[in-house]
Amino acid sequence: MGAAVAQKAGPRRRRGRGTRGTKPMSEINVTPFVDVMLCLLIIFMVAAPLMTVGVPIDLPDTSAEALPSEEEEPLTVTLTPDGTVMVQTTEVPMAELVARLQAVAAERDSARIFLRADGSIPYERVMMVMGALNAGGFREIGLVTDSGGPRLDGTGE
Repeated sequence: MGAAVAQKAGPRRRRGRGTRGTKPMSEINVTPFVDVMLCLLIIFMVAAPLMTVGVPIDLPDTSAEALPSEEEEPLTVTLTPDGTVMVQTTEVPMAELVARLQAVAAERDSARIFLRADGSIPYERVMMVMGALNAGGFREIGLVTDSGGPRLDGTGE
């Protein structure tokens, strides 16, 4: 006759996860969401400068704040260093500028237009183009500059 091993009576305990493994998870894991958002942020930060109008000019520097953005794609007129006028990326003769702008203004909801002029362009030429923009039906003219320029209070460059 052999010796019998006595066992404790009662429920057996599981090792490992226990009863928690059967309950549904009530917490949201946001790590994958954050990873995707950071990747999208990097993509948009790289792509945003590429979506600007591609006419190379040397903009003057100012300390002015940026204008608020709008829903409609902004219309841009550019004065290049050699004096040519470009609407978006299309070269337009000065004699046809008002007629082209009137046609564009008839199709747009906004009366806002941005003027990009090289810093070496004479002031008189810039004012002539601004007059043409006004005659073409655009009343809100934004002058595009590079930020970080000199300030009148003497704290800038």
